[in-house]
Amino acid sequence: MLGILQELLQLLDLEKIEDNLFRGRSQDLGGRSVFGGQVLSQALVAADRTVEGRRVHSVHCYFLRPGDMEAPIVYEVDRIRDGRSFATRRVVAIQHGKAIFNMSASFQVEEEGLEHQIPMPEVPGFEGLPTITEIRKKMAEKNPKKFARRAIHPLPVEIRPVEPANPYELEMPSPFQKIWFRTPDRLPDDPSLHRYILAYASDFGLLRTASLPHGISFRQRNVYAASIDHAMWFHRDFRADEWLLYDMESPSTSNSRGFARGSIFNLDGALVASVAQEGLMRVTARD
Repeated sequence: MLGILQELLQLLDLEKIEDNLFRGRSQDLGGRSVFGGQVLSQALVAADRTVEGRRVHSVHCYFLRPGDMEAPIVYEVDRIRDGRSFATRRVVAIQHGKAIFNMSASFQVEEEGLEHQIPMPEVPGFEGLPTITEIRKKMAEKNPKKFARRAIHPLPVEIRPVEPANPYELEMPSPFQKIWFRTPDRLPDDPSLHRYILAYASDFGLLRTASLPHGISFRQRNVYAASIDHAMWFHRDFRADEWLLYDMESPSTSNSRGFARGSIFNLDGALVASVAQEGLMRVTARD
């Protein structure tokens, strides 16, 4: 298994400190703070460790402070309710004595019932598309002074944009984006693990989708961007090590907040998850 993916799996194996208390470390992806998807997935692991016989079907989160990559993160789980069909958990992530993240998660027993879904969009397949890492490396080769190490840092998830574009060019396309993604190596068969990985990957690309119509880049010094909240619903089983299509759109940006939502489909066209996110996008006077 590739090193950076193996490192992520180790980070998801949280240390149990006490009943309802867990501790996790962080992975350096080249950014200035802990990647939000990592905190989300670790919080989901902590909540799941306190639930039996049910699978997570929804999470609702708030990012409160940037995470420090050099310090451990403590996850405190509140067992709010255990019902016949559903269980509810609240998780607070703590660093340096302060909350940096909180999450509510709902778990449900497996049930048969009514089903319908929206159709999967028709898009080019993943074959032959460059990965986001390959795109960034080519740009770095042309202008190594402009692109910092973090721009070409390897990722534990392989991402292939359907319409590859330079993420640093200040174009003004429509607020839509589609990417194929999967883990670059095979994962164990545990369905819960695949949901942790999907929660992790769901934080890639959403806020950027909201920025597309404004011709800005989050690498600009006068642009500040950060996730504010994140919600996710799991509809059907899937494998995170098989190709998934992330169909994203941004219906609105206002009051320095960008809103985006996404639908995730597997290769069979099944809608496996839905995501929504709002993030801060603050632009100061241009350089």
